[in-house]
Amino acid sequence: MKMAVETASNSKSILTFADFKEITKSRLALSVVFSSLAGYLLGAYEVNPAAILLLAFGGYCMVGASNAFNQVIEKDLDALMNRTRNRPIPAGRMSGNKALTLAIIMTILGVVSLYILNPKTAMFGAISIFLYTSVYTPLKTKTPLSVFVGAIPGAIPFMLGWVAATDDFGIEPGTLFMIQFFWQFPHFWSLAWMLDDDYQKGGFKMLPTGKKDRGTAVQIIMYTIWMIIISVIPAFGITGRLHLSIPAAVIILIMGLVMLFYAVRLYEEQDNKSAKKLMYISVSYITLMQLVYVIDKFI
Repeated sequence: MKMAVETASNSKSILTFADFKEITKSRLALSVVFSSLAGYLLGAYEVNPAAILLLAFGGYCMVGASNAFNQVIEKDLDALMNRTRNRPIPAGRMSGNKALTLAIIMTILGVVSLYILNPKTAMFGAISIFLYTSVYTPLKTKTPLSVFVGAIPGAIPFMLGWVAATDDFGIEPGTLFMIQFFWQFPHFWSLAWMLDDDYQKGGFKMLPTGKKDRGTAVQIIMYTIWMIIISVIPAFGITGRLHLSIPAAVIILIMGLVMLFYAVRLYEEQDNKSAKKLMYISVSYITLMQLVYVIDKFI
């Protein structure tokens, strides 16, 4: 009997942890933390382990809070979609009040952690949460322009790391912001292409033309080209302390051209298979690009 009670208790703990990961979108949050740490390493004159821990913790809290707020607001719409109906709130495993309390606590912890680093970092983190929850989330059912608003908080993490390391906002973090800003569009629109039928069930307007057509694919191609251009600009020595060697720039250019190839394939094929390939390539691109930047600085 005692063993049965312990087993039930352990199962409940596992489920609670699983729901915490789901409500905070742990994979997305960890990728955001990775971007922030890459930006920190690029900006830091001297690496401070305590600062890295504060940035990682604060960054996860801010992203986790944004996602929790989002799921509280969209709980009824999430219940309509196959992709989201098993999330903790629509599935009934977590109440909206509990999720809201979690989001508020994580917001406070996140802002405080980032403020300890410096006030500018906390400010940008707070702006990110505000735009994601108060502007992007409500606009998703109103207009495809919501993606442009959502791309702002989505692009802040890479920049945030530099600001956390330097307590300064200039051309360097601005460039990092623009790289990730333009990357958002081919990444998200390829995902939205795959999930368009499901998004329509929830009333979300995510594709730029409202349809899976060549117009959407053309915009994906154009933003991919802008992403490539911005990604290699630091090699020309016009972005302050943010430098990129010629070999590193060539590597990033090649990676960008691979992503562009898959964007063109989506234009030609206009199918979910091509969109899925582009989405996975875009995830690989942003991670490898940031690694190349960091490695190039330290070798």
